[in-house]
Amino acid sequence: MKPAARSDAPTRRRPAHVRRARRMRGFTLIELMIAIAILAVVAVLAWRGLDQIMRGRDKVASAMEDERVFAQMFDQMRIDARLAATDDEAGQPAIGVAGNTLQIVRTLYVPGAAPRLQVVRYRIAGGRVVRYASPPLGDANRLRSVLKDSDVDGWSHVALMGGVGAIDAKLYVPRVGWTTSLQAADDALAQNNDALKVPQLGNAPPPRAVTGLQVSIGATSLRVPVTRVFLVGE
Repeated sequence: MKPAARSDAPTRRRPAHVRRARRMRGFTLIELMIAIAILAVVAVLAWRGLDQIMRGRDKVASAMEDERVFAQMFDQMRIDARLAATDDEAGQPAIGVAGNTLQIVRTLYVPGAAPRLQVVRYRIAGGRVVRYASPPLGDANRLRSVLKDSDVDGWSHVALMGGVGAIDAKLYVPRVGWTTSLQAADDALAQNNDALKVPQLGNAPPPRAVTGLQVSIGATSLRVPVTRVFLVGE
């Protein structure tokens, strides 16, 4: 039996361009659809993340603006309370509360002129806290006339804060404590005036009927009202 003859013929190889075509084969339709779906999910997640960042930035900016407005408003109230006139100058307790109106009779210092008195009223107008200030008052008759009139026509005014529903103010009357009763302040004023009739105390400055002011402001942007306490005439 003859052994099988070996063939010395060279093995046939595929052409180079066929091999390159196999190696360079592109994505299938299913692979492209999967890739597009993944990119769509990533885009949605990125958009939601960016939206949350923008919303968070807007909330922070709004909160900072509210804080700035609150600080400005309460700082002005603190100045007005610190410059409150004495009760004998005002002819009544220098600070009073009636409804949504906080009234302060204060001293006004004008450069190059003698100090005058001024009536300041904080009111809610159109959902905003507005500070109304009367013209300088140089005599007691004009002061009494202004105090009797609740009108603020011709007064300068500045809008301080929006979205406010009410001003809740309390007065601190010595020997009484915090109260919203103007009668308590009037009674304290009457007692202080009676004390001046005592010879030993006649030359002493009359004490104030109201020595403290507490103001609470509730706004739509706040969960709870913001409260501040001020000393009167200090």
